Parts: sequence; structure tokens; C-alpha cells
Amino acid sequence: MAPTHENHSTPVRTSTPAPALAPAAAPQDPAPHGHGLLLRRWDAGSDADLAAWFRGRTDPEFRRWNTPHRVDTDLDSARESLRGQLRSAADGINAPFCVADAATGAPLGHVGINLIDRVQSTARVGYWVLPEARGQRVATRALGLAARWAFTELGLHRLELGHALGHDASCRIAQTCGFRYEGTLRGAMFAAGRHDAFRDVHLHGRLATDPNPNPESDPDPESESAPESANGSESAAHPGPAADQAPAADQGPAL
Repeated sequence: MAPTHENHSTPVRTSTPAPALAPAAAPQDPAPHGHGLLLRRWDAGSDADLAAWFRGRTDPEFRRWNTPHRVDTDLDSARESLRGQLRSAADGINAPFCVADAATGAPLGHVGINLIDRVQSTARVGYWVLPEARGQRVATRALGLAARWAFTELGLHRLELGHALGHDASCRIAQTCGFRYEGTLRGAMFAAGRHDAFRDVHLHGRLATDPNPNPESDPDPESESAPESANGSESAAHPGPAADQAPAADQGPAL
């Protein structure tokens, strides 16, 4: 409202129309999506999600390349491990996603941004794909989406990915998605099915400043025909500083 103008005549008040309100900002879509995939939050109350989580973590090929601290033996233990993931997500430690088919919503696997360190601006990435979804580039597409989300939405500087030595399919997927091979970590994760023996890990890393790769450019469609998984934290043999610097399993801390 404009100020009142006073003189010896009758006071006259002038009014200014209220400024138009700016349109509200569109709500941000929290679910990364693209390339036919949707990365959504896991739902521990969903029977379909629980079944997919249990099948993924008990698949023989998953167990071949990953040795969780706590092994899921039935749906109850799977539910607890999934709830643990969601608790760590609420605490900002992990960002676990169910990899789903964008058209049908069917769960295809898992990808997680794990052990998020806001001070160092780093995190570790892990994933696994259900048997029926292998050979369809699900891991490559999901990893690309998750990495982009971590850099743009979380503002992280560095992502690390590790896999057991000899897991050639995961090595190819990592490099296709811009995670450069950086070396071999000796005895950095548990041996298959054991907590008293260790094996070496290939370490891959990607920086926010690295060139953005095109995950659709891999000329070898068979590169994902082998079982797909990469390590993010849970199979780490040592939970101390060394484990915090090198990726080792695809779940959150000590599930």
C-alpha cells in the first residue's frame, strides 16, 4: 500500500495492487529414473520387495562374490536386514534403492550409495541384480543412474566401487560406467562364505569431475551375462579406517 498523502483537502489514499505470487517450485522427484529403470526406495512392508530382497541376498552367485556380516536365512532375517538399510538411510549413512522396471514396477535388483561421508565427500557404491534380470544391462543402467544422483543430489566428489578379484563382469560394468580401475587391495573383503579368511579386491573410483560416460555405449551386450554384483561395504573384512577407504560389499554397515 502506498503512503497516505495529506493536504488541506480530504485525505486521499492510493492503493497498489498486490504483487502476483511466484509459481510454486515443482517438487523434486526423489526417484532417479531413465533408460527404462526407476530407482525407488525399498519398502520393508511390501511382500514383493521383501521377496526380492531375500532372493537377491541368498542367490548362490551373490554369495559367491559377497559375504555379508549377517547372512539372511529366512524372510524374518531378510526383513530385519532390509529394515537396517532403511534405518541407515534415515540416518543419512546409506541411500539404498530398489532397481525396478520403469514400466511394470517389478523389482530387478538393488543399488546403494553406502557409507556416505559428508566431510570427505565420498561414498561407496554397490549393486546386485536378480537372476531373471541378468544379461539385460540392468547393472550398467542402474549404476549410471545412481552415480549421477550421488554427484548431483548429494553433491559428492568421489565414489568408490570394489569387487572380488576375478569378478570380470563387475569389472567391465564399473569401467563402462566411468569407474576407473585404481588398484588391487590385498585381503580387503571376506572370502566366499567365510568370516575367517579374506580375498583381494579390485578398487574402482569415479570423481564428479570425470567425463560423464554413456552407459549405453558398451559394444558388448554379453558383458552382463555373468552374475552381476559389486561391493559397497558389508563384506568389508575390517570395519576400521582401511575398510572405510575401500569398498567391499553392496549393503549398509554390518547388516
